[in-house]
Amino acid sequence: MADFYTIRWLETGAVSMIDQRKLPRQVIYNQYQTAEAVAGAIQDMVIRGAPAIGAAAAFGLALVPWYSKNENPDLVLGEMEEAARILRKARPTAVNLSWAVERILQLARSARAPSRAALQGLVLEEAQRIAEEDVRVNLSLGKHAQQLIPDGAVIFHHCNTGSLATVDYGTALGAIRLAHEAGKKIFVYVDETRPRLQGARLTAWELLQYGVPFKVVPDSSSGHFMRTGKVDLCIVGADRVAANGDVANKIGTYNLAVVAREHQVPFYVAVPKSTIDLATPSGDQIEIEERPPEEVTHINSCQITPDNAPVGNPAFDITPAKFVTALITEEGIVRPPYPENLAKLFS
Repeated sequence: MADFYTIRWLETGAVSMIDQRKLPRQVIYNQYQTAEAVAGAIQDMVIRGAPAIGAAAAFGLALVPWYSKNENPDLVLGEMEEAARILRKARPTAVNLSWAVERILQLARSARAPSRAALQGLVLEEAQRIAEEDVRVNLSLGKHAQQLIPDGAVIFHHCNTGSLATVDYGTALGAIRLAHEAGKKIFVYVDETRPRLQGARLTAWELLQYGVPFKVVPDSSSGHFMRTGKVDLCIVGADRVAANGDVANKIGTYNLAVVAREHQVPFYVAVPKSTIDLATPSGDQIEIEERPPEEVTHINSCQITPDNAPVGNPAFDITPAKFVTALITEEGIVRPPYPENLAKLFS
């Protein structure tokens, strides 16, 4: 376990989250007591990363029966349905959010709890289970990834996929961390990941905690380093994987995948099964969140563009399946053809 934590339920009836907007300069934990506040934290990127968002949504729903003034469990369930609607809208691209919300709601609907207190206990237990499962899944995923990470590997990583993006360990960065802990002499190029700099701020901070050698590099430099130096593999996470293997991930992932293919560098995507969405046929059907223009026009409070400059700020892009060498899951490595092999994974 890391010395810090991303998200935790407090016995006082609050959800505690590390404020990722403040890192790396400040380590601050915020507390939330309503589902609406949790949705705001997700939207404002206090917490981010698909698995962490899923856990946050689950805990957000657990707050509803905890604080409801209704003793009728059917009325409390109605409050949970409304809270779920608000949570789902917070960040629509990450499938873990809707997956966790629906998992909690299905339990609440089917349980027929006799009281608010009984419903409260059931929902909180399930939310805790989602969080605990995430840690086990990440460890299993990371162990499967070791067959793809040789000793001495030079790795390209985009965005942040470590403990900060999950409940603990992480997906792609968790695999890197496990390789380091196993004694492999690895080195990581960390894409800065504009415009919110999740690589430069968060991944760099995590790798410093773990003692993994790395360099932060501009997003536009991957071609340079692959052409002039030794890069053995790229490994990234995902916010959603479609049934055909298309990957929705942080903006800039597609660029990295195209450059990797040009230089014959394997491009791996580390994802828990909960991030794979067989109900979505391809990346064309995945909604891409558009973030506020200020994320591009400003760095902190300093404006870097002319006044009234038009801005496009998609939070994610779609990497077509043909650029993905393999998907790394908690149940093993999935290779093309993805439609057939992803279906087998869930059969």
